Amino acid sequence: MEVEPYYYHPLENIEDVDVFYEAVERERLTKSLSPERPYTYWTIELYDQINGIRGGGGLGILAADTRRVAEKMGVAFALITPFYPYEVRQNLKNGQIVDQHFPVNYRNFGFKLVDKVFIKCHDNLCQLDVIEKKFKNTRIIAITEPNFGELYSGTSGSDHRLYQEVALGFGGYAALKLIGLKPAIMQLNEVATFFAALARLDELVRNGMDFYEAVVYTRKHTLYTNHTLVQAAEAEFSEGQFENYVFPNLKSLAVKRWLKDKFSNGKLKLSSVTIEIAELKSGVSKLHTRVADYKDIAGNKVKFKAITNGIDMDAWVLAETMSFYHRANILDRFNAPTPNYDEGIELLSSEKIRELKRYGRGILNACLKDRPDQNGKILRFSGNDFIFDFKRRFVDYKRPDLPFRNPDRLRNILEKRNAHYIIAGRVHAGDETMSNKLRCLLEMVNRDDYLKTHVHYIADYDEKLAFGLSVGSNVAINIPIVGLEACGTSWMKDVANLNMLISTHDGGVADASINSYLSVSGENDEEELNMLYQRMEEAILAWENDFDLEFIIKRQLSAFLPIISGTRMMKDYLDYLFPM
Repeated sequence: MEVEPYYYHPLENIEDVDVFYEAVERERLTKSLSPERPYTYWTIELYDQINGIRGGGGLGILAADTRRVAEKMGVAFALITPFYPYEVRQNLKNGQIVDQHFPVNYRNFGFKLVDKVFIKCHDNLCQLDVIEKKFKNTRIIAITEPNFGELYSGTSGSDHRLYQEVALGFGGYAALKLIGLKPAIMQLNEVATFFAALARLDELVRNGMDFYEAVVYTRKHTLYTNHTLVQAAEAEFSEGQFENYVFPNLKSLAVKRWLKDKFSNGKLKLSSVTIEIAELKSGVSKLHTRVADYKDIAGNKVKFKAITNGIDMDAWVLAETMSFYHRANILDRFNAPTPNYDEGIELLSSEKIRELKRYGRGILNACLKDRPDQNGKILRFSGNDFIFDFKRRFVDYKRPDLPFRNPDRLRNILEKRNAHYIIAGRVHAGDETMSNKLRCLLEMVNRDDYLKTHVHYIADYDEKLAFGLSVGSNVAINIPIVGLEACGTSWMKDVANLNMLISTHDGGVADASINSYLSVSGENDEEELNMLYQRMEEAILAWENDFDLEFIIKRQLSAFLPIISGTRMMKDYLDYLFPM
């Protein structure tokens, strides 16, 4: 079987965007990308509440942003994901996180049932519904069934988790064939999507292609995008689990033998075979690609191409702010920075910054009207109130508790401006350690009469609350332990919405100079904590001084707009996937 040639015009720098857009408009993006041969994007998680799918965090939000950016750029694009029939909402009861489970129906969100496909588990046929929602040039294809469970149900190495991943891979690939689509490229987001590429390899061999030619073909058309840093932290599956859930779905004996050879002591990490099946490999920030510790079967360190994540600006930036960006010629019609975007940024005055934040404050108040804090209080902030926020997954490496290690110092900082500190972030289901850490943090806060009324935890963090805080806060706190954040995108929304960013130099933030924002660094936690408090005091003073406010916000925009652009991200992927 002959591999079809690709044509793509690579872009060397931001000045080439007009050439790229002309190619898109002339439908000359590639010879291979078409409605029948789309760019296929595989993800175990999609966080797209407008379309009725509620994920667990950044991976799902990135997936939704990527599809929307592809839509705007005219890229033929199919996103394949599970539709989980239950979603989890979190509430706070007696200081403890409580998960509540709600059924969801895809028909309520414009999805249509296409047909059914089948996979095998324990040699029994399992029926999966194929549902689809079409957009202009993109589509979401999902597989689902009533007992599919919720996102990330069970432990990472459990039978049910393997079933969900096999269902996405083999079921999702069968769904593509059912609809009549052939992937021009398969982007595998994290190792949970490995089985989609395995299904393609099995099909090629089953249809008569030589096994080694099929491996080469599959590898050349597969991109593995890694979103984590340490391979050792990944769960393993046993050969017995594969006998029950994976091997029954393979028809080629050669593919079965190839896969069986990858086990070591009866165990297999999916990353090891995902690395084998994908010739193209990308990380999600420059720092990530340098520090990610992954090795192939032979023990060689894996090299990743740095393609930093980006955001869909239309989805995450206040409409009035986007209007200013376009009027000032900061962003072009595809929301990428213009060649002269720095000149437009100079038109941004302190008066305009404050005006736009007042608009955002109204949106935040509307978002909070039915979301009480830990003490049952409904919050409403005036335009003069000062707000710090920490809105990230409540996990240890992001250090949500760091500012509270010296409550007296924190109280003094907040009192100077009568400021508020909002915490919003989901605790992973079953994470008792972080659930208890949150409970202890809130107990400490509530023992202090001032902090009790100025530190607020908002439960059930979701897209709506993320947007409200991005547009309505003054300062965003992003303080992961350096070397543990792959990229992060919450901070990107903060920068685009004219928040001051206080951050460690980690993840995608480290794509720019450490002098581009209010940076936090130190040799140990104590030094970092002292610098964090200093930066919080600086931010309060800067918001009260027109020159300092303009300087910090303009510096952030100048450094980060090209980095956070979803258009830039998609262009980088296309350059990598379809070189000249």
